[in-house]
Amino acid sequence: MSSVVGSDYPLTPKQKELIELAESLGPAFAQRAERYDREASFPHENYADLKKAGLLGLCVPEKFSGRGADLKTYALVSATLGKYCGATALTFNMHACSMLWPGVLADDLEMTPAQREEHERHRAVHFGRVVRDGAIYAQPFSEGSAAAAGMAPFGTTATKADGGWRINGKKIFASLSGAADYYGVLCTEAKPQLSMRDTLYIAVPKDAQGLTIVGDWDPLGMRGTVSRTLVFKEVFVPDAGQMMPRGVYHQAARRWPHMFTTLAPTYMGIAIAAYDFTVRYLRGEAPGMPPVKRRMYPTKQIAVAEMWVKLEQTRALFLRMLDDARVAPPKEARLRAYAAQYTTMEDANPICALAIRTCGGQSMLKSLPLERLYRDSRCGALMLPWTAELCLDRIGREALYEPGESDD
Repeated sequence: MSSVVGSDYPLTPKQKELIELAESLGPAFAQRAERYDREASFPHENYADLKKAGLLGLCVPEKFSGRGADLKTYALVSATLGKYCGATALTFNMHACSMLWPGVLADDLEMTPAQREEHERHRAVHFGRVVRDGAIYAQPFSEGSAAAAGMAPFGTTATKADGGWRINGKKIFASLSGAADYYGVLCTEAKPQLSMRDTLYIAVPKDAQGLTIVGDWDPLGMRGTVSRTLVFKEVFVPDAGQMMPRGVYHQAARRWPHMFTTLAPTYMGIAIAAYDFTVRYLRGEAPGMPPVKRRMYPTKQIAVAEMWVKLEQTRALFLRMLDDARVAPPKEARLRAYAAQYTTMEDANPICALAIRTCGGQSMLKSLPLERLYRDSRCGALMLPWTAELCLDRIGREALYEPGESDD
Protein backbone atom coordinates (compact mmCIF):
# COMPACT_ATOMS: atom_id res chain seq x y z
CA MET A 1 0.00 0.00 0.00
CA SER A 2 1.01 3.63 -0.36
CA SER A 3 2.79 5.44 2.45
CA VAL A 4 0.71 7.17 5.12
CA VAL A 5 2.73 10.38 4.53
CA GLY A 6 2.64 10.28 0.72
CA SER A 7 5.84 10.91 -1.21
CA ASP A 8 8.72 13.27 -0.36
CA TYR A 9 7.53 13.98 3.18
CA PRO A 10 10.50 14.56 5.50
CA LEU A 11 11.00 11.73 8.00
CA THR A 12 13.72 11.12 10.55
CA PRO A 13 15.79 7.93 10.25
CA LYS A 14 13.96 6.53 13.29
CA GLN A 15 10.56 7.28 11.75
CA LYS A 16 11.55 5.61 8.48
CA GLU A 17 12.81 2.53 10.32
CA LEU A 18 9.67 2.16 12.45
CA ILE A 19 7.27 2.75 9.55
CA GLU A 20 9.10 0.12 7.49
CA LEU A 21 8.86 -2.27 10.44
CA ALA A 22 5.11 -1.68 10.70
CA GLU A 23 4.77 -2.16 6.94
CA SER A 24 6.52 -5.52 7.18
CA LEU A 25 3.82 -6.74 9.58
CA GLY A 26 0.96 -5.35 7.52
CA PRO A 27 0.26 -8.12 5.00
CA ALA A 28 -0.19 -10.73 7.74
CA PHE A 29 -2.46 -8.33 9.66
CA ALA A 30 -4.58 -7.77 6.54
CA GLN A 31 -4.91 -11.51 5.96
CA ARG A 32 -6.25 -12.05 9.49
CA ALA A 33 -8.49 -8.95 9.66
CA GLU A 34 -11.57 -10.60 8.11
CA ARG A 35 -11.51 -13.41 10.70
CA TYR A 36 -11.21 -11.06 13.67
CA ASP A 37 -14.10 -9.02 12.29
CA ARG A 38 -16.29 -12.04 11.60
CA GLU A 39 -15.66 -13.59 15.02
CA ALA A 40 -15.51 -10.29 16.93
CA SER A 41 -12.33 -11.76 18.40
CA PHE A 42 -9.21 -10.01 19.65
CA PRO A 43 -6.16 -9.99 17.30
CA HIS A 44 -3.89 -12.04 19.56
CA GLU A 45 -1.67 -13.20 16.68
CA ASN A 46 -1.08 -9.60 15.62
CA TYR A 47 -0.03 -8.67 19.15
CA ALA A 48 2.38 -11.60 19.18
CA ASP A 49 3.91 -10.15 16.02
CA LEU A 50 4.05 -6.66 17.58
CA LYS A 51 5.81 -8.11 20.60
CA LYS A 52 8.32 -10.03 18.47
CA ALA A 53 9.07 -6.85 16.48
CA GLY A 54 9.63 -4.83 19.65
CA LEU A 55 6.73 -2.52 18.88
CA LEU A 56 4.98 -3.02 22.21
CA GLY A 57 7.74 -0.76 23.51
CA LEU A 58 7.25 1.79 20.72
CA CYS A 59 6.55 4.69 23.10
CA VAL A 60 8.71 3.53 25.99
CA PRO A 61 11.62 5.99 26.31
CA GLU A 62 15.00 4.75 25.12
CA LYS A 63 16.52 5.09 28.59
CA PHE A 64 14.05 2.38 29.67
CA SER A 65 15.10 0.19 26.68
CA GLY A 66 12.12 1.16 24.50
CA ARG A 67 11.91 2.56 20.97
CA GLY A 68 11.52 6.14 22.21
CA ALA A 69 8.79 7.23 19.79
CA ASP A 70 7.24 10.67 20.30
CA LEU A 71 3.58 11.41 19.51
CA LYS A 72 4.22 12.11 15.82
CA THR A 73 6.26 8.95 15.33
CA TYR A 74 3.64 6.89 17.16
CA ALA A 75 0.90 8.37 14.95
CA LEU A 76 2.71 7.50 11.71
CA VAL A 77 3.28 3.92 12.87
CA SER A 78 -0.32 3.60 14.04
CA ALA A 79 -1.70 4.92 10.76
CA THR A 80 0.47 2.39 8.94
CA LEU A 81 -1.03 -0.44 10.99
CA GLY A 82 -4.50 1.01 10.37
CA LYS A 83 -4.13 0.42 6.65
CA TYR A 84 -4.06 -3.31 7.31
CA CYS A 85 -6.26 -3.93 10.37
CA GLY A 86 -8.29 -1.16 11.97
CA ALA A 87 -9.03 -3.09 15.15
CA THR A 88 -5.35 -3.81 15.74
CA ALA A 89 -4.40 -0.16 15.20
CA LEU A 90 -7.18 1.13 17.43
CA THR A 91 -6.35 -1.18 20.33
CA PHE A 92 -2.63 -0.56 19.82
CA ASN A 93 -3.46 3.10 20.41
CA MET A 94 -4.67 2.25 23.93
CA HIS A 95 -1.47 0.34 24.70
CA ALA A 96 0.98 2.76 23.08
CA CYS A 97 -0.57 5.80 24.75
CA SER A 98 -0.34 4.04 28.10
CA MET A 99 3.41 4.34 27.53
CA LEU A 100 3.40 7.72 25.74
CA TRP A 101 1.56 9.61 28.49
CA PRO A 102 3.80 8.59 31.41
CA GLY A 103 6.78 8.86 29.04
CA VAL A 104 7.59 11.74 26.73
CA LEU A 105 4.39 13.69 27.52
CA ALA A 106 4.95 13.56 31.27
CA ASP A 107 8.53 14.77 30.77
CA ASP A 108 7.06 18.09 29.56
CA LEU A 109 4.80 18.58 32.59
CA GLU A 110 5.48 20.50 35.76
CA MET A 111 6.11 18.36 38.85
CA THR A 112 7.64 18.94 42.23
CA PRO A 113 10.94 17.14 42.88
CA ALA A 114 9.04 14.64 45.05
CA GLN A 115 6.47 14.01 42.30
CA ARG A 116 9.21 13.59 39.69
CA GLU A 117 11.08 11.10 41.87
CA GLU A 118 7.88 9.15 42.51
CA HIS A 119 7.01 9.16 38.82
CA GLU A 120 10.42 7.86 37.82
CA ARG A 121 10.07 4.94 40.23
CA HIS A 122 6.54 4.06 39.16
CA ARG A 123 6.96 4.38 35.42
CA ALA A 124 10.07 2.22 35.53
CA VAL A 125 7.80 -0.57 36.79
CA HIS A 126 5.30 -0.15 33.95
CA PHE A 127 7.91 0.25 31.24
CA GLY A 128 9.77 -2.81 32.52
CA ARG A 129 6.65 -4.95 32.29
CA VAL A 130 6.25 -4.03 28.63
CA VAL A 131 9.86 -4.23 27.49
CA ARG A 132 10.86 -7.23 29.60
CA ASP A 133 7.65 -9.23 29.81
CA GLY A 134 5.66 -8.10 26.75
CA ALA A 135 2.78 -6.86 28.90
CA ILE A 136 -0.20 -5.25 27.16
CA TYR A 137 -1.85 -2.17 28.65
CA ALA A 138 -5.40 -0.95 27.98
CA GLN A 139 -6.78 2.53 28.61
CA PRO A 140 -10.51 2.44 29.46
CA PHE A 141 -12.10 5.91 29.43
CA SER A 142 -15.85 5.81 28.95
CA GLU A 143 -18.43 5.62 31.71
CA GLY A 144 -21.59 6.80 29.96
CA SER A 145 -21.22 10.30 31.45
CA ALA A 146 -19.53 13.57 30.53
CA ALA A 147 -16.32 12.52 32.28
CA ALA A 148 -14.54 11.00 29.27
CA ALA A 149 -15.18 14.23 27.36
CA GLY A 150 -13.38 16.17 30.09
CA MET A 151 -16.52 17.89 31.36
CA ALA A 152 -17.03 16.16 34.72
CA PRO A 153 -15.08 14.07 37.23
CA PHE A 154 -14.84 10.35 36.53
CA GLY A 155 -17.46 8.40 38.45
CA THR A 156 -15.02 5.57 39.04
CA THR A 157 -13.33 6.43 42.34
CA ALA A 158 -10.11 5.56 44.14
CA THR A 159 -10.01 5.66 47.93
CA LYS A 160 -6.62 5.91 49.62
CA ALA A 161 -5.76 2.78 51.60
CA ASP A 162 -2.69 1.58 53.42
CA GLY A 163 -0.05 1.07 50.73
CA GLY A 164 -2.32 1.77 47.76
CA TRP A 165 -5.83 2.51 46.52
CA ARG A 166 -9.24 0.83 46.47
CA ILE A 167 -11.06 1.34 43.19
CA ASN A 168 -14.83 1.18 42.68
CA GLY A 169 -16.80 1.90 39.53
CA LYS A 170 -17.37 0.87 35.94
CA LYS A 171 -15.87 1.47 32.49
CA ILE A 172 -17.87 0.80 29.32
CA PHE A 173 -16.53 0.23 25.79
CA ALA A 174 -13.29 -0.94 27.40
CA SER A 175 -11.16 -2.09 24.47
CA LEU A 176 -8.84 -5.07 25.01
CA SER A 177 -11.26 -6.53 27.57
CA GLY A 178 -9.85 -9.90 28.55
CA ALA A 179 -6.74 -9.38 26.42
CA ALA A 180 -4.86 -6.70 28.38
CA ASP A 181 -2.54 -7.53 31.23
CA TYR A 182 -3.19 -4.15 32.86
CA TYR A 183 -6.03 -1.64 32.59
CA GLY A 184 -4.89 1.99 32.94
CA VAL A 185 -7.97 3.34 34.71
CA LEU A 186 -8.78 7.03 34.94
CA CYS A 187 -10.61 7.58 38.20
CA THR A 188 -11.26 10.32 40.77
CA GLU A 189 -9.82 10.39 44.25
CA ALA A 190 -12.71 9.81 46.62
CA LYS A 191 -13.42 13.00 48.55
CA PRO A 192 -16.66 14.61 49.78
CA GLN A 193 -16.67 16.70 46.58
CA LEU A 194 -15.34 14.97 43.46
CA SER A 195 -13.10 17.16 41.30
CA MET A 196 -11.42 16.73 37.93
CA ARG A 197 -8.26 18.11 39.55
CA ASP A 198 -8.14 14.90 41.62
CA THR A 199 -8.07 12.56 38.61
CA LEU A 200 -5.83 9.54 39.12
CA TYR A 201 -4.36 7.26 36.47
CA ILE A 202 -3.82 3.77 37.91
CA ALA A 203 -2.95 0.45 36.27
CA VAL A 204 -5.17 -2.40 37.47
CA PRO A 205 -3.82 -5.95 36.89
CA LYS A 206 -6.09 -8.25 34.90
CA ASP A 207 -6.24 -10.74 37.79
CA ALA A 208 -6.96 -8.19 40.52
CA GLN A 209 -9.56 -9.40 43.02
CA GLY A 210 -12.84 -7.54 42.50
CA LEU A 211 -12.33 -6.86 38.76
CA THR A 212 -14.90 -8.48 36.49
CA ILE A 213 -15.64 -8.25 32.76
CA VAL A 214 -19.31 -8.33 31.83
CA GLY A 215 -21.58 -7.91 28.81
CA ASP A 216 -21.64 -9.13 25.22
CA TRP A 217 -19.74 -7.67 22.29
CA ASP A 218 -21.43 -7.72 18.87
CA PRO A 219 -21.05 -4.21 17.36
CA LEU A 220 -21.32 -2.68 13.90
CA GLY A 221 -17.61 -2.16 13.40
CA MET A 222 -14.22 -2.33 15.12
CA ARG A 223 -15.35 -5.76 16.23
CA GLY A 224 -11.87 -7.03 16.99
CA THR A 225 -11.37 -4.42 19.71
CA VAL A 226 -13.53 -6.54 22.10
CA SER A 227 -14.69 -3.52 24.11
CA ARG A 228 -16.80 -4.97 26.90
CA THR A 229 -17.58 -3.51 30.35
CA LEU A 230 -15.18 -3.54 33.30
CA VAL A 231 -16.61 -3.52 36.82
CA PHE A 232 -14.42 -2.63 39.80
CA LYS A 233 -15.56 -3.56 43.32
CA GLU A 234 -13.11 -2.77 46.09
CA VAL A 235 -10.16 -3.48 43.78
CA PHE A 236 -6.91 -2.89 45.64
CA VAL A 237 -3.93 -1.57 43.66
CA PRO A 238 -0.54 -0.76 45.28
CA ASP A 239 0.83 2.78 45.07
CA ALA A 240 3.28 1.65 42.39
CA GLY A 241 0.28 1.09 40.11
CA GLN A 242 -0.03 4.84 39.59
CA MET A 243 0.93 5.84 36.03
CA MET A 244 1.08 9.53 36.85
CA PRO A 245 1.36 11.28 40.23
CA ARG A 246 -1.76 12.69 41.84
CA GLY A 247 -3.02 15.74 39.93
CA VAL A 248 -0.65 15.42 36.97
CA TYR A 249 -3.21 13.91 34.58
CA HIS A 250 -5.39 17.02 35.01
CA GLN A 251 -2.42 19.19 34.04
CA ALA A 252 -1.70 16.98 31.03
CA ALA A 253 -5.30 17.22 29.79
CA ARG A 254 -5.11 21.02 29.91
CA ARG A 255 -1.57 21.55 28.59
CA TRP A 256 -1.02 18.66 26.14
CA PRO A 257 -4.26 18.63 24.08
CA HIS A 258 -2.75 16.56 21.27
CA MET A 259 -2.71 13.59 23.67
CA PHE A 260 -6.38 13.18 22.74
CA THR A 261 -5.79 13.00 18.96
CA THR A 262 -4.27 9.53 19.03
CA LEU A 263 -7.35 7.72 17.72
CA ALA A 264 -7.17 9.64 14.44
CA PRO A 265 -4.20 7.74 12.94
CA THR A 266 -6.23 4.54 12.77
CA TYR A 267 -8.85 6.25 10.62
CA MET A 268 -6.24 7.95 8.46
CA GLY A 269 -4.92 4.47 7.71
CA ILE A 270 -8.40 3.14 6.92
CA ALA A 271 -9.04 5.98 4.47
CA ILE A 272 -5.76 5.28 2.69
CA ALA A 273 -6.57 1.57 2.52
CA ALA A 274 -9.96 2.26 0.91
CA TYR A 275 -8.41 4.53 -1.73
CA ASP A 276 -5.56 2.12 -2.48
CA PHE A 277 -7.92 -0.85 -2.87
CA THR A 278 -10.16 1.13 -5.23
CA VAL A 279 -7.24 2.03 -7.48
CA ARG A 280 -5.96 -1.56 -7.56
CA TYR A 281 -9.46 -2.88 -8.24
CA LEU A 282 -10.08 -0.51 -11.15
CA ARG A 283 -6.65 -1.33 -12.58
CA GLY A 284 -7.44 -5.07 -12.40
CA GLU A 285 -4.74 -5.63 -9.78
CA ALA A 286 -6.77 -6.45 -6.64
CA PRO A 287 -5.50 -9.61 -4.93
CA GLY A 288 -7.77 -12.62 -5.47
CA MET A 289 -9.81 -10.88 -8.18
CA PRO A 290 -9.84 -11.50 -11.94
CA PRO A 291 -7.48 -9.10 -13.80
CA VAL A 292 -10.34 -7.10 -15.31
CA LYS A 293 -9.65 -3.40 -15.90
CA ARG A 294 -12.43 -0.90 -15.18
CA ARG A 295 -10.37 2.28 -15.17
CA MET A 296 -11.44 3.47 -18.64
CA TYR A 297 -14.92 4.61 -17.55
CA PRO A 298 -15.26 8.37 -16.90
CA THR A 299 -17.59 7.78 -13.93
CA LYS A 300 -14.92 5.66 -12.25
CA GLN A 301 -12.23 8.25 -12.96
CA ILE A 302 -14.32 11.05 -11.45
CA ALA A 303 -15.06 9.01 -8.35
CA VAL A 304 -11.35 8.26 -7.83
CA ALA A 305 -10.59 11.96 -8.28
CA GLU A 306 -13.14 12.82 -5.58
CA MET A 307 -11.58 10.25 -3.25
CA TRP A 308 -8.09 11.60 -3.89
CA VAL A 309 -9.08 15.20 -3.20
CA LYS A 310 -10.76 14.27 0.08
CA LEU A 311 -7.88 12.00 1.08
CA GLU A 312 -5.23 14.66 0.44
CA GLN A 313 -7.20 17.32 2.28
CA THR A 314 -7.47 15.02 5.27
CA ARG A 315 -3.84 13.94 5.15
CA ALA A 316 -2.54 17.52 4.91
CA LEU A 317 -4.42 18.59 8.03
CA PHE A 318 -3.49 15.36 9.84
CA LEU A 319 0.24 15.86 9.19
CA ARG A 320 0.10 19.56 10.10
CA MET A 321 -1.56 18.62 13.39
CA LEU A 322 1.28 16.20 14.15
CA ASP A 323 3.83 18.93 13.44
CA ASP A 324 1.99 21.18 15.92
CA ALA A 325 1.97 18.64 18.76
CA ARG A 326 3.72 19.98 21.86
CA VAL A 327 3.05 21.03 25.42
CA ALA A 328 1.14 24.33 25.77
CA PRO A 329 0.52 24.86 22.04
CA PRO A 330 -0.77 28.24 20.82
CA LYS A 331 -4.48 28.76 20.26
CA GLU A 332 -4.37 28.15 16.50
CA ALA A 333 -2.59 24.82 17.00
CA ARG A 334 -5.20 23.73 19.53
CA LEU A 335 -8.02 24.66 17.15
CA ARG A 336 -6.19 22.85 14.35
CA ALA A 337 -5.97 19.73 16.54
CA TYR A 338 -9.77 19.75 16.93
CA ALA A 339 -10.14 20.35 13.19
CA ALA A 340 -7.76 17.53 12.28
CA GLN A 341 -9.52 15.09 14.59
CA TYR A 342 -12.92 16.09 13.18
CA THR A 343 -11.79 15.96 9.57
CA THR A 344 -10.03 12.61 9.84
CA MET A 345 -12.94 10.94 11.61
CA GLU A 346 -15.59 12.49 9.37
CA ASP A 347 -13.80 12.02 6.02
CA ALA A 348 -12.74 8.39 6.45
CA ASN A 349 -16.29 7.08 6.12
CA PRO A 350 -17.25 9.09 2.98
CA ILE A 351 -14.02 7.92 1.34
CA CYS A 352 -14.97 4.32 2.13
CA ALA A 353 -18.51 4.96 0.87
CA LEU A 354 -17.12 6.31 -2.41
CA ALA A 355 -14.92 3.23 -2.66
CA ILE A 356 -17.93 0.93 -2.32
CA ARG A 357 -19.98 2.91 -4.85
CA THR A 358 -17.09 2.96 -7.31
CA CYS A 359 -16.14 -0.71 -7.04
CA GLY A 360 -19.78 -1.81 -7.29
CA GLY A 361 -21.58 -4.90 -6.06
CA GLN A 362 -18.41 -6.93 -5.46
CA SER A 363 -17.47 -4.51 -2.69
CA MET A 364 -20.38 -5.70 -0.54
CA LEU A 365 -18.86 -9.17 -0.23
CA LYS A 366 -17.07 -10.00 3.00
CA SER A 367 -14.31 -11.64 0.98
CA LEU A 368 -13.18 -8.11 0.10
CA PRO A 369 -12.10 -5.51 2.69
CA LEU A 370 -14.25 -2.54 1.66
CA GLU A 371 -17.41 -3.38 3.60
CA ARG A 372 -15.33 -3.89 6.75
CA LEU A 373 -13.44 -0.64 6.17
CA TYR A 374 -16.78 1.13 5.72
CA ARG A 375 -18.19 -0.23 9.00
CA ASP A 376 -14.99 0.42 10.93
CA SER A 377 -14.72 3.97 9.61
CA ARG A 378 -18.27 4.81 10.71
CA CYS A 379 -17.28 4.33 14.36
CA GLY A 380 -14.57 7.00 14.53
CA ALA A 381 -16.69 10.14 14.86
CA LEU A 382 -18.43 8.65 17.92
CA MET A 383 -15.32 7.99 19.97
CA LEU A 384 -14.46 9.88 23.12
CA PRO A 385 -12.78 11.96 24.34
CA TRP A 386 -13.03 14.04 21.14
CA THR A 387 -16.15 13.05 19.20
CA ALA A 388 -16.95 14.96 16.01
CA GLU A 389 -19.64 16.96 17.81
CA LEU A 390 -17.34 17.87 20.69
CA CYS A 391 -14.63 19.02 18.26
CA LEU A 392 -17.04 21.40 16.54
CA ASP A 393 -18.30 22.66 19.88
CA ARG A 394 -14.79 23.41 21.11
CA ILE A 395 -13.67 25.06 17.88
CA GLY A 396 -16.64 27.42 17.94
CA ARG A 397 -16.37 28.22 21.64
CA GLU A 398 -12.61 28.65 21.80
CA ALA A 399 -12.49 30.68 18.58
CA LEU A 400 -14.98 33.19 20.00
CA TYR A 401 -14.00 33.27 23.68
CA GLU A 402 -10.59 33.79 25.21
CA PRO A 403 -9.91 31.96 28.49
CA GLY A 404 -11.96 33.47 31.31
CA GLU A 405 -14.28 35.46 29.05
CA SER A 406 -18.06 35.32 29.35
CA ASP A 407 -21.09 37.39 28.34
CA ASP A 408 -22.24 38.05 31.89
